[in-house]
Amino acid sequence: MSPEPGMHERLAALRAAIDPSREALIEATVQQREALVTPGGALATWSAAESTGRCPQDTVIVRRPASEATIDWDSPNNLPIEPSTFDLLLEDALAALEHADQVFVTRRALGADPHWALPFTTFTDKALTALFTTTMFRPIPQTGFGPVFRDRPFTLLALPEHKLDASRYAGRLRVDPVTGRTSTLAVAMDFDRRIGIVHGSAYLGAVKKLGFTVMNYYLPPEGILPIHCAANEGPDGDVALMLGLSGTGKTTLSADPRRVLLGDDEHGWSDTGVANFEYGCYAKLIGLDPTREPEIHHAVFRQDDWRRHGAIIENAFMLPSGRFDLCDERLTPNSRAAYPLTSLSNIKPVPVAGHPRTIVFLAADANGVLPPIARLDRAQAMLWFLMGYTSKLAGTETGVIEPRSTFSRFFGGPFMPRVPNDYANMLGQRMAAHDTDVYLLNTGWSGGPHGEGRRMDIRLTRRLLEAALSGALRDVPLDRDPRFHIGVPHACPGLEDPAILNPRNTWADPAAFDARASRLAHEFGAHFAKAYGNKGLDPAIVAACPIG
Repeated sequence: MSPEPGMHERLAALRAAIDPSREALIEATVQQREALVTPGGALATWSAAESTGRCPQDTVIVRRPASEATIDWDSPNNLPIEPSTFDLLLEDALAALEHADQVFVTRRALGADPHWALPFTTFTDKALTALFTTTMFRPIPQTGFGPVFRDRPFTLLALPEHKLDASRYAGRLRVDPVTGRTSTLAVAMDFDRRIGIVHGSAYLGAVKKLGFTVMNYYLPPEGILPIHCAANEGPDGDVALMLGLSGTGKTTLSADPRRVLLGDDEHGWSDTGVANFEYGCYAKLIGLDPTREPEIHHAVFRQDDWRRHGAIIENAFMLPSGRFDLCDERLTPNSRAAYPLTSLSNIKPVPVAGHPRTIVFLAADANGVLPPIARLDRAQAMLWFLMGYTSKLAGTETGVIEPRSTFSRFFGGPFMPRVPNDYANMLGQRMAAHDTDVYLLNTGWSGGPHGEGRRMDIRLTRRLLEAALSGALRDVPLDRDPRFHIGVPHACPGLEDPAILNPRNTWADPAAFDARASRLAHEFGAHFAKAYGNKGLDPAIVAACPIG
């Protein structure tokens, strides 16, 4: 389906700066007072309360007969809108751009592999948004775009500060329960016409995650598995992928001085191997410890001329002196920093590599019942990929008294729009084709739940991870966990006390362990039935689901 008739002609007629240099965008951002220069040279920006994070209830997908069967509309993150509503949004976005004093156009790529890189053009009236796209999205490949998407580009219209007319969208967009009025912002995607709109949200992550969602929709039919993961490569070329939700240690564990980093968030796995989608990193800043995350801290807070620095610090608490308090959550716990991958020291310059030898699913289990490490067979890996489990700790939200189990499909739930088989089956097929090992690594608690047990020692976690990546665990005998149906190793090279590999051994009260483990297994089963009970999944995946 072609884009809106006349859209390209209207965009071509804009008073636009096309592909300005990074230095020009930095200068424009400062001149237009969209950000302040910090003492170190990075740019600091702040947004209204509604733009300090994603707006999942205002993130919508056009529902059309041609594509509706490919999208899992049962997922709470896939919210449909009518094509006529998107037409209104598109008209309003075009009109806002036409009335803007200045429009910035950036032409970038999503994907480091030119064969399947997606041409991605952004039109925006904000220099900061344009700068963000040049930070996070890749330059156009020197060899040009390959055959997969060369003739199927994607266009994004971003109007961060423009609010929608609530009366115009009454009955079309949701009613905000806080104001009692129709929402004045929308993040909308039309997969068929290959157009995205960010209207009314200044959160930079809305642009990044729209691009990620688009790739997650377009890649599977081309035989490419999109994965929300970090990726690194060892000295002999062995590739590892690490999947995990916030708080599981993905960033920390993937930053290994002995392995080069491809990227920390979004990758595609094709017939030739793995490639990063992105050109930069979009890291959480809250609680950032320079001793634990020196690379991120240096990338953001190093001293440099502000015209060259260009890191973007978003919604972090800054004192009048220019010093940041990264533990202060009064503005938001979701403060962020965007910076190019080239700001890090141990990266692969061209983030393309071979097929992964090892995949690691990270879970911070606050119940204290998962083993420190377990090996997953094909069906188990597909099941845990579907579930995307971790724990949300007490105290992170009002009213959360005990740890809460969190399930985010494919470890990127809000951004994985297709029906689940499209992702799960491809993982299983690629595991089999490339003899990939998959492990579950628990970075959570041992000896009892959160509040009673203790957090896994990072030294133990690193030792187990190293054993998994080196292949040292491949031939170790396994015990099958009766509830979670995962393989628990008998031993690990270099580990003095193998008893800790069985979590039941670490609890003072085995009966309490059994009760807690059964409760978590029951939560797995209940969520699986609700989310996937009618999806026609492989019976082997169903059989791998934990039983309470």
